[in-house]
Amino acid sequence: MTAVSSALQYLTGQLRQIGLFIALIVIIIFFQITTNGITLAPINVSNLIVQNSYILILAVGMVMVIIAGHIDLSVGSVVAFVGAMSGVMITQWHMPWWLAIIACLVLGAVVGMWQGFWIAYFGIPSFIVTLAGMLTFRGLTQIALQNQQISPFPDEFRALGSGFLPDLGGGTSFLEPLTVILGVLATAGMVYADIKGRATRKKHFLEDEPFSWFLLKLVFTSALILLVTFLLASYRGTPIVLIVMGVLMVGYSAVMANSVWGRHIYAIGGNAHAAELSGVNTKRVNFTLFINMGVLSALAGLVFTAQLNLANPKAGDGFELDAIAAVFIGGAAVTGGIGTVVGAIIGGLIIGILNNGMSIMGVGTEYQQLIKGLVLLAAVAFDVFNKRRAKAATK
Repeated sequence: MTAVSSALQYLTGQLRQIGLFIALIVIIIFFQITTNGITLAPINVSNLIVQNSYILILAVGMVMVIIAGHIDLSVGSVVAFVGAMSGVMITQWHMPWWLAIIACLVLGAVVGMWQGFWIAYFGIPSFIVTLAGMLTFRGLTQIALQNQQISPFPDEFRALGSGFLPDLGGGTSFLEPLTVILGVLATAGMVYADIKGRATRKKHFLEDEPFSWFLLKLVFTSALILLVTFLLASYRGTPIVLIVMGVLMVGYSAVMANSVWGRHIYAIGGNAHAAELSGVNTKRVNFTLFINMGVLSALAGLVFTAQLNLANPKAGDGFELDAIAAVFIGGAAVTGGIGTVVGAIIGGLIIGILNNGMSIMGVGTEYQQLIKGLVLLAAVAFDVFNKRRAKAATK
């Protein structure tokens, strides 16, 4: 087999991932042209990151839940409930903001334990449990707030959702120095990790990715990180929530790829019965999976509340749908067992850029919903098409 045919065979097998990156690039270019350059304006890129941060945080947890073959319909209500409780703790109970953040994350874990118990140890399908949770925690939100809004919050708390890292240039430099340093370090770290990972896979004869494609991906990803770095450094620097999301993306990607827990999640999603026969404690994995989802939902609730500087009974409406859509657009399989954290983040960015671009163009919300629905349907149809093609190729 020639190098060219080998590369084509590999790329054909990676059609889903390649299509995802191409879709992201095409959407960015399309809106950059139709919005007369507003899409990639530094202020808009910064707003895109901040305004979509809570959906991306939810998508990180949701992709793990969906990989394991479950679903969580309660995350929007948990976001609202935790946001409400943060308002009660800080403004009514006069709790220090940092202690309220810790308490809310613990509360999210307790919510996850509650739902995880019924799913893992009682055997109730996650769809039913989290549907009940969606209603329960929405009701608890209204009870906690007594159907009133709570505001304002301390500046330190608000920084979690809309603050920026300190400007080392004192506001006088062309590019904010700390952002440039962080961007260069992130690029170098990504390049090192990818090269080291490829070398490890080749050592164990697990590498089938053509070097030309590997190099192209490395150059493209590095250029993308440096472009975002330049745009952010041209405005106000690095949003604090971007650091939070970066830690989550790197940490959970490593966990899913390298830890026993991550491999067990994939195993359960691929075939739960086979995983159990292989010695996987499926009940414990499912239980901890929903605890993790509860904590991430709580974090998203804190970020969203901090951004708005407001605890609102209606907060979180539809967040579960955006998070689920981000996961499926990002390449997760409907049947479970397949998906990545990075893919979910890209899926969330695609939704965010669509929302942002259509809003700038003045597209009505009814048409925005229509277009997002069609994009989700196309992503799932593409996944089904790939599976059928792969099955036909093996016959």
